[in-house]
Amino acid sequence: MTYESVAAADPAVAEALEGERRRQNETLAMIASENHASEAVLAAQGCALTNKYAEGYPGERYYAGCEYADEVEELAIERAEELWGAEHVNVQPHSGSQANMSVYLAMLDPGDKILSLDLTHGGHLSHGHPANFAGQTYEVEQYEVDEETGYVDYEGLAETAESFDPDIIVSGYSAYPREVEWERIQAVADDVDAYHLADIAHITGLVAAGVHSSPVGVADFVTGSTHKTIRAGRGGIVMCDEEHADAIDAAVFPGAQGGPAMHNVAGKAVGFGEALSSDFRAYAEQTVKNAQALGERLQEHGFSLVSGGTDNHLLLVDLRPSHPDTTGKTVESALESVGIVLNANTVPGETRSAFDPSGVRIGTPGVTTRGFTESTCREVADLIARVVEDPESEETRATVASRVDELTDEYPLYD
Repeated sequence: MTYESVAAADPAVAEALEGERRRQNETLAMIASENHASEAVLAAQGCALTNKYAEGYPGERYYAGCEYADEVEELAIERAEELWGAEHVNVQPHSGSQANMSVYLAMLDPGDKILSLDLTHGGHLSHGHPANFAGQTYEVEQYEVDEETGYVDYEGLAETAESFDPDIIVSGYSAYPREVEWERIQAVADDVDAYHLADIAHITGLVAAGVHSSPVGVADFVTGSTHKTIRAGRGGIVMCDEEHADAIDAAVFPGAQGGPAMHNVAGKAVGFGEALSSDFRAYAEQTVKNAQALGERLQEHGFSLVSGGTDNHLLLVDLRPSHPDTTGKTVESALESVGIVLNANTVPGETRSAFDPSGVRIGTPGVTTRGFTESTCREVADLIARVVEDPESEETRATVASRVDELTDEYPLYD
């Protein structure tokens, strides 16, 4: 992966791009929402479709010259339908948040009610946080996880739904390590005559591979990101039954955005094609095994995991029981300095600021793409523990950084 043409036109940008390529090669990406797309996906996202406006949908564009844009988008749709078993798929959203916006625009009026998981308990901004368009446009009430167990409080959700009477209930989360009981949430939605939106942004790949249960065919709407665990072109996706297809399509375009980013749709098509292979199921299964191995070893080192473990690709570590004076930001910074990149994160019952919370979120999609297995992830847990136990020690940092260098050399990423 080189940037000769960029360097010839703009050396400063080329230097930054080369720096990012080098950073990814030389560090372990363990932010749960990050992954490494294949070189084929990256090439597709840098293709000549960058130049093409294609407002509308295949066969019904507002511009001429869209025959190849149509072909690419149709391939992305067909492959998505096969991956997730959906009746209708819209692959145009620029992000998972815009996918959620499209559902709200299609089915809600301003001032209608959204019931969603609290952000500090693992929800997402686009599910109704007051700083986000959703919280500013709709009335929002939130449910929580049980602070003792770390699992969604489904009984509390049902009670809140009965009293709040929402128009839509949002499931699917950004920092929840357990399998979601889609049918249970759908039953609550049915009881209060609400729509059910399942946001699978984090677990799109796990659902596609069949290693996490699917909300498709259960929830009224399913949205997601098309990168993260699916490793396709960056963007979003909406899935629904044919009953709502026209409303969703109109909400995506022209409701939420104008022309689609067709180069990203090309990346989605390529990535979805890759995900249809048997190799991808093995990858998804390994991602979960790696997260579980990582979590078990961290527990052996005395760390507390929210919910006691994981069913998916991520761990949420609550530092308060084992390291009460250590914050998530301290851990994030110390680990970044040795080449392990994860993020500080709030935990249920958070007692600190969201800017310097009590936990960290750790994901295995990126290191699994490198080729890590359970034994490698257990070693990474050992390295994490060494740094957290002595974050100021230059000797510890140097030793761990050296081992990270060896691991990234042993499991290379991009040439």
